[in-house]
Amino acid sequence: MTVRQLTLPELVAACVEFGVPGVGLWREPVQAYGVQAAAGLVRDAGLAVTTLCRGGFLTALDPDARAAALADNRRAVDEAAALGTGTLVLVSGGLPAGCKDLGAARERIADALAELAPYAEEHGVRLAIEPLHPMYAADRCVVSTLTQALDLAERFPAHQVGVAVDTYHVWWDDRAPAEIARAGAGGRIHTFQLADWTTPLPAGVLDGRGQIGDGAIDMREWKGYVEAAGYTGPVEVELFNEGLWARDGREVLKETADRFLAHVIGE
Repeated sequence: MTVRQLTLPELVAACVEFGVPGVGLWREPVQAYGVQAAAGLVRDAGLAVTTLCRGGFLTALDPDARAAALADNRRAVDEAAALGTGTLVLVSGGLPAGCKDLGAARERIADALAELAPYAEEHGVRLAIEPLHPMYAADRCVVSTLTQALDLAERFPAHQVGVAVDTYHVWWDDRAPAEIARAGAGGRIHTFQLADWTTPLPAGVLDGRGQIGDGAIDMREWKGYVEAAGYTGPVEVELFNEGLWARDGREVLKETADRFLAHVIGE
């Protein structure tokens, strides 16, 4: 998503050129290219698919909408398995129209996970609940903190359901470091993602993620938290940013890799 202006073949070629060993894929471009074709493209280039994004949107009240969401999430699990990734990221969904009960919405997520988690396990895929910043709670994700995400995940075995830790969404929360330790102790950190916090936020706030090093987040500090919690998996950079999307994608990818080395690794 950081370089969504690139086609999948262009993305794969650029990753190989710049030494990026893995890529987190999104369902829409994968579906457009063809799931099996995308799997072969990435595999033949020697790249790992670190995660597939996204499943979720599990808060519907209407029975037909709920059934459709569950069916779509099963398809997402199938796609993740075909791509060879063991992790499907879930954005849980916002409040349905006319509903103001956050607690009930979160319980509907738990009910959906009870159906989806065994299916995912059968296909070798883990579900990673991603808490989103509270500004998205109404329309996109009623799970706003790692505490809430873990409270849901811990109802299920760790090899079925864990969490996604994204700096953009949790950096403000003074409980997050302790919750990362809690997640690590339970083997529930299924992916770790980076994006910086810059202001002012754009209209609609969705595309406000800053390039690493441009904002308020100490990336090395957060990498230290997940490492101390025992996480040894891939580190993804996920930037929704109109300014970056308007630039040459290869240039953005190279810049992102350089920023990762400078602000996360310390080289």
